[in-house]
Amino acid sequence: MPLMHHISASLRFKPFKLFGIRFSCPQLHFLLAQLIHVEATSEDDVTAICNSFRRGWSWDIISRKFDSFELNGATVERVLIELKEPHDARSALGFFHWSTKKKNIEHGVRSYCLAIHILVRAKLLMDARALLESLLKQNKESSWGFLIVDSLLDSYKVCASHPLVFDLLIQAYAKLRMSVIAFDICLYVEEHGFSVSLISFNTLLHVVQKSDHCSLLWDIYEHMIQKRTYPNDVTFRIMINALCKEGQLEKIARTLDHIMGKRSYPSVIVNAYLIFRVLEEGRIEESMVMLKRLLQKNMIADSVAYSLTVYTKVKMGDLDSAWQAYEEMITRGFQANSFLYTSFIGAYCEEGRIEEAEILVQVMEKVGLKPYGETFDHLIKGCAGTGWLDKCLSNYKQMLRAGLIPSCLAFNKMVEKLCERGDVAQANAMLTTLLDKGFVPSDLTYSLLIDGYAKKDEIQEALKLYYEMEYKSLSPGSSVFTSLILSFCRNGNLEAAEKYLRIMKSRSLAPSAAAYQTLIGSYRQNGDRKRALHFQNEMASFGL
Repeated sequence: MPLMHHISASLRFKPFKLFGIRFSCPQLHFLLAQLIHVEATSEDDVTAICNSFRRGWSWDIISRKFDSFELNGATVERVLIELKEPHDARSALGFFHWSTKKKNIEHGVRSYCLAIHILVRAKLLMDARALLESLLKQNKESSWGFLIVDSLLDSYKVCASHPLVFDLLIQAYAKLRMSVIAFDICLYVEEHGFSVSLISFNTLLHVVQKSDHCSLLWDIYEHMIQKRTYPNDVTFRIMINALCKEGQLEKIARTLDHIMGKRSYPSVIVNAYLIFRVLEEGRIEESMVMLKRLLQKNMIADSVAYSLTVYTKVKMGDLDSAWQAYEEMITRGFQANSFLYTSFIGAYCEEGRIEEAEILVQVMEKVGLKPYGETFDHLIKGCAGTGWLDKCLSNYKQMLRAGLIPSCLAFNKMVEKLCERGDVAQANAMLTTLLDKGFVPSDLTYSLLIDGYAKKDEIQEALKLYYEMEYKSLSPGSSVFTSLILSFCRNGNLEAAEKYLRIMKSRSLAPSAAAYQTLIGSYRQNGDRKRALHFQNEMASFGL
């Protein structure tokens, strides 16, 4: 029995003398009541609050009992830590919400993180996610991301928490479409010794795939492979959808067909594309390490792995080493494939070794392998680059006979050389043929042809192509307008030249110095000094 209750019971209303003062019974009982109240309020308030929630008292009763008690951040933290055990987790959550609603406490990041740890440890994951989302919505600035994860790391041991808390944080950021921060936090928690689950990576990949951030998507996937967090069927579905969205699926599938001679599994397609992507970025050593890891885990076909190894050496420019690797591949029982022959042909063409490239095409056909679109593209670009235009056209015709059409890049190289030789009509006729076969030209294709006609002052043919370009919604660039302006000036049609200069400026295209100088010279030649001065001043205003 508490001391004051014992005194009250023993006195039984007898007069009482305390500190030399004689008290009557009513006075005595009033004093005792005050002392008993002091004793009650001097109890450990943290324990009292915790016990109130453990007993399941209603918020109203708890609020009345602790009406005069003022909560602060430190007290909130003490209560939460007192309730950190799994069997007290619901009491901790109740206190967290009660202190917000009834005591108007604005919880800081630290309090949120303690509560989240407690809920995760007790496997109350829905409640933990709700608190996480509430915290993140309040702190959407990117700088808060590391404040929150730092607070979770700092309070991790205090709450004897579980690594799942960091997965939930990453997933919450992903759900809020804050993908960059989510991936940064993946890297950050791994630096602190925690592993990120495959579920979290898949969640993040799914969200990024829905956006247009393709580079981030492949950065995340590459990081997974580097950290040996190996993908599953869900991952591959996401990545295949990404390849479709990027317009890369058909291309990589065709490449693998040329290696394997048959359709590949989604896992092989995704991983092969990753290796190609890393190679295109010039990260040769990283691609080889990654390829070896994928091969060890049977995540890429042996024939694809060997072919990519040879291809890598070709990309490095070490053709002797590439041929040695190729011979080793054949010795090990793997079949030659058109992809590797095309890779070697491309390398020879880049070095200007056209005759050797053509010999390889013959060898390729002798072993029963068919050249495909990229094979001919290499030959066309190589011949055009070395000035062998007749051979270039010969390969182009052979390509058409095989039912193939050139890439836009290869065709533009050929058009450029034909226009330089003055054969713009032939180039235009070739374009007409290709358009009927489904070829999609670029703005450069039209620019080259328009410039070719303009230089020959065949302005009507140039204008036909200009209007065709407009019809196809291929915006003419500065070079097109400059060619037209120069041609009109040479033909003395200065009114038309000015018209296209105005159109050029209206489209926010910077006029060239050549266009202005030609206009100025033409007006001076016609004796119109006023108009010449006008364009001279306009040219100066553009800083030309």
